[in-house]
Amino acid sequence: MQALLDTIAQMDAPIDAGRIFHGRGGLHPGCEQWALDAFPPVWLLTSFQHATDAELAQIHGALAARWAQLLPDEPLNWVYQCRQAGQTETRLMAGAVPQPHVVTERGARYLVHVLKGQNHGLFLDMAVGREWVRAQAAGQKVLNLFAYTGAFSVAALQGGAKQVVNVDMSAGAMAIGQQNHALNGLQAGASFLVHDIFKTWGKITRSGPYHLVVVDPPSYQKGSFVATKDYLRLMRRLPDLLRPGGRVLLCLNAPELSAVFLHEQMQEAAPELVFEQRLDNPAAFADVSDERSLKVLVYRAPELAATRAVTAPL
Repeated sequence: MQALLDTIAQMDAPIDAGRIFHGRGGLHPGCEQWALDAFPPVWLLTSFQHATDAELAQIHGALAARWAQLLPDEPLNWVYQCRQAGQTETRLMAGAVPQPHVVTERGARYLVHVLKGQNHGLFLDMAVGREWVRAQAAGQKVLNLFAYTGAFSVAALQGGAKQVVNVDMSAGAMAIGQQNHALNGLQAGASFLVHDIFKTWGKITRSGPYHLVVVDPPSYQKGSFVATKDYLRLMRRLPDLLRPGGRVLLCLNAPELSAVFLHEQMQEAAPELVFEQRLDNPAAFADVSDERSLKVLVYRAPELAATRAVTAPL
């Protein structure tokens, strides 16, 4: 784990939430089990294999030494989480976690919870996607599917969106989403539908059409969404949800499924949507294989004039 220790020795004091070390990207042989994230003022160390007490003591020593150099008057707060064989163990290793725990990202504020669960309230690898939405959103009507805690909605409203419809089946996540909007003074313009998306198409469609649709589902969550069977069902709905020229942001975080999977599914479900670009992932999430890493693709609906040209009788 020398690469992790070297990164800790050279890191700066973070301001925004973000990843510091991404062993899972495969660029640091022998460190694939480790990830280190900053949720200021707390560090979160995640291991995808069992870590020994000696390893954790060594990492603690590295964190303590660097923190003493960076902010000697501030306490070191760090949490360890082990995820192995479907089990999760989380331990507070030093200091404390503020309650509520609010972090920032490019001027936005978000509630996070690093002491429970595997999802901490803000997906750090989606930072570029949120920034893209913020840059595109001015004056737009946005649909945020699988909204979770509403980070895309916050970004859209900060970018000047006139309306965002958030849909997710988790009432708890949506409640945090509403708090996130309040933290940022963005209560106006956002609505929250606690529904199973596949049982709510009528209501979702009636609220449209939309300039921008964000689709950020779990890759595999039984009872909610399984990418290999549900993405195609969802894509078939997109042409009816989008305004002419509207865009969809498709997200997939499944190492076993490449971008080709999304392209092929789209070609079958909604071939009229045109691929525009794939967004880069944050530099901190660099991977030996782009196809293993997070896929964030942008598609555009045809303009009205083009649609008429195709459908008009000869």
